[in-house]
Amino acid sequence: MQSADVIGSGFSETPKLNYLTNGTTLKSWLLTKDHKRIAIMYLISVSVFFLMGGIYAATIRLELLTPASDLLETGTYNKVFTQHGILMIFFFLIPSIPAVLGNFLLPIMIGAKDLALPRINLLSLYLYWLGGAIALYGLMQGGVDTGWTFYTPYSTTFSNSYVLAVGVGIFINGFSSILTGLNFIVTIHTMRAPGMTWFRLPLFVWAMYAVSLVMILGTPVVAITVLLVAIERVARVGIFDPAIGGDPILFQHMFWFYSHPAVYIMVLPGMGVVSELISNFSRKKIFGYEFIAFSSIAIAVFGFLVWGHHMFVSGQSIYASMVFSFLTMVVAIPSAIKMFNWTATLYKGSIDFSTPMLYGLGFMGLFLIGGLTGLYLGAIGLTVHLTDTYYVVSHFHYVMVGGQVVAYLGGLHYWWPKMTGKMYSEFWGKTSAMLVFVGFNLTFFPQLILGYMGMPRRYAAYPPEMQVLNIFSTAGASVLGIGMLMPVVYLLHSLVYGKPAGDNPWRLPGLEWRTSSPPPTENFEKMPVVTWEAYEFGEDNGLDLEEDRRRDLAPVG
Repeated sequence: MQSADVIGSGFSETPKLNYLTNGTTLKSWLLTKDHKRIAIMYLISVSVFFLMGGIYAATIRLELLTPASDLLETGTYNKVFTQHGILMIFFFLIPSIPAVLGNFLLPIMIGAKDLALPRINLLSLYLYWLGGAIALYGLMQGGVDTGWTFYTPYSTTFSNSYVLAVGVGIFINGFSSILTGLNFIVTIHTMRAPGMTWFRLPLFVWAMYAVSLVMILGTPVVAITVLLVAIERVARVGIFDPAIGGDPILFQHMFWFYSHPAVYIMVLPGMGVVSELISNFSRKKIFGYEFIAFSSIAIAVFGFLVWGHHMFVSGQSIYASMVFSFLTMVVAIPSAIKMFNWTATLYKGSIDFSTPMLYGLGFMGLFLIGGLTGLYLGAIGLTVHLTDTYYVVSHFHYVMVGGQVVAYLGGLHYWWPKMTGKMYSEFWGKTSAMLVFVGFNLTFFPQLILGYMGMPRRYAAYPPEMQVLNIFSTAGASVLGIGMLMPVVYLLHSLVYGKPAGDNPWRLPGLEWRTSSPPPTENFEKMPVVTWEAYEFGEDNGLDLEEDRRRDLAPVG
């Protein structure tokens, strides 16, 4: 949270080209090296995958409305929940904040003209499209029924579904994540504006740095794992299938070595977004900046050490389980640091309950439940009872949807005026945020109770005494779905009918608010210079008075 001097940032009466108007042909978009345009194309792409994954989720809840398996056949139900998980995790949750908000904002927030490797950035988008297209081919041709975890030997030997095609798509998509993470790290190291030292970086940038480390170190492991699944499936080489000399537990070790850090690929960027929202809409400097910055790095590091807590019931050594259980409790500490520091920031703050702030507060509540329920799953004795029940499903969604998706929506609403130059309806934004929060809890809190009662996940039928809670869950999913579809309508509506946002509609600090809305292709007319003075939330909002006066005359929604 620093103030900045932007040299040569004069106000011009003549309209200037911005990244949206600087070339309007399809070719100019598909061949662009502008990180902002690439981010917009990612935004459209991940939204399509989110919609498809949401349709599968609605189908699951409709099936579970009644105790009997009367809507889908059991095999079809297996494919539906598998395809929901694959689309949501690999093609929405993992890329959403880094590829959309990270791509758009990271260079602007550090005062750079673009990412360090713009051609590599475009290549990462093409790889994402290619991997998504191949995976969709497999899902549409016959689907996959293995679960999104692809557990062996079912995925390598017994399943007759399109495991190979979907695995290839995920393998290719992994390289998109690796290139994005590499690009972010190089950019942060080499392209910061003069005066932008490490401890003046916005906390969102720290989160992007931490998640980039996980992308680079973790993604190759799952890529190799999926490749080995394909080799065993095609060549029948004994790697994971015990019938031909393989070890299925080896697959679990390799898969979860990546997939638990992948949880932090999904949630760490959300924490970075929330750090910005809580501080800015409390009109206070973030409490304990250094602690939050280092906690992001600590989460990334500890995330690689706790994969074994997914394998407590797999037969691994009890001593190994004790170590993984202890480390699971330890990894909660840096997450708790963030929660306490956000709370301290809110204390005596001048809180503005705008739409982004509602999403930020919603993240805090939902992630708190997700984190606490995770501690129960880290306890060896309780895990024996809760493994493979709806308790795990609920915990996962509280962290991923209640955490990452809510933070993504908060960030999208926060930076939408900067991305488009238009304001959306605050009334509909707040209504949507409240529906998401209420609908989410109504959907997934009953599942915590169902899981403790013993309802197994991935079953299309269940005992009749569990129907009432499942009805509540399906009703909540309906409310949640409406809340998540509403932003599509009013955000698109704002593009045509929204009021001009001005350069800094929220009256906040940060380099992204010191350039025009939408930004020019080069982000800044001249190199910004970051000064030492921390931002003071005063009447002038850190802006020069002449610029403030002109903005007061502009129509702002």
